[in-house]
Amino acid sequence: MLLALLAILGTGYVGWRQWQSAHNDQAAAASLMALQQRVVAVESSLQAGDRARADVTRQLSHMAQLDQGLSAQLPALDQRVRGLEAAVSTLGERTRSGREPMLLDETESLLRMGMERYRLFHDAQGAQHAYALAEDTLAGVDDGAFGTVLQAIRAERAALLGSHPQGDVQALTQLQDLRARVPSLPLAPLEGSDNPPDGVWARIGRVLGGLVRVQRDNGGPLALQDARFARELLALDLVEAQAALLAHDDAAYHAALQRAATSMETQFDATAPAVRQAQAQLQQLQAAAVGATVQLGAALNELRNLRAVHALRPAGASSAATGASPAATSAAATSRIGAARRGGSRA
Repeated sequence: MLLALLAILGTGYVGWRQWQSAHNDQAAAASLMALQQRVVAVESSLQAGDRARADVTRQLSHMAQLDQGLSAQLPALDQRVRGLEAAVSTLGERTRSGREPMLLDETESLLRMGMERYRLFHDAQGAQHAYALAEDTLAGVDDGAFGTVLQAIRAERAALLGSHPQGDVQALTQLQDLRARVPSLPLAPLEGSDNPPDGVWARIGRVLGGLVRVQRDNGGPLALQDARFARELLALDLVEAQAALLAHDDAAYHAALQRAATSMETQFDATAPAVRQAQAQLQQLQAAAVGATVQLGAALNELRNLRAVHALRPAGASSAATGASPAATSAAATSRIGAARRGGSRA
């Protein structure tokens, strides 16, 4: 029994050992399979890395060839860039040399336009507008020698502003309003319009008046049939006052207003409110002075003199006066532009 038990125990132990060995073999086979798969993956990645390295090598060689080609083209490109810089510099100088005369011509035209408008029409506001445009145009010229012209333009603009053009416009409006109200102003009553006196001498006078009539005209009221003539005389005096105001003739202006006031006093009914209002307006207009005449032309003469002086300058001085363009972003480009400009100025 003991031997049988030992035999059973030995058989069981051997069977357990075999089962454990078989299980270990299966685990080793599974790990070996995983290792083989990993090895295959590593080999694939190594092959892909070799292919990528080969591609990079080919690209590097191609880039090296391109670099050699660009290095060979660099001197030609540098020469072309220098030529373009010289051409741009020359074009800029030509543009500046053509822009200044154009601005000066426009300024001169505006100044002459403002002068003629003031001389012909006494349009101070139009002349101020022309002088303002001339000042803005001349401000675009880079040459500081024309600063005296700017000062002269500003001085003449201030003189135009001080000539009180708004007061003249208001006076013209009042005169126009008076002319419009002249036909409605009542005339003075006629002498002798009441009932004639009765008596011997009155009857004798009426009899003789039928044969010979003697009248005295010493500024008294006109007859009813001449009422239109009196109003037209007053309107003509007002028109003459308007013309004198436009011509800035102070003496003629006040003389016409005085004649109009006298005509209104003698020929029209001074007790009527409309006549009194018109007389008050005439007195107000007589108290106001005509705007002073402004002498223009100093700025235009100064501009012409400076342009004549600049025209006598040599070409080298005028090109040097235009000044250099803004500095380039790099020192090499700045030196090339300066060399191109010096070469262009020497040419």
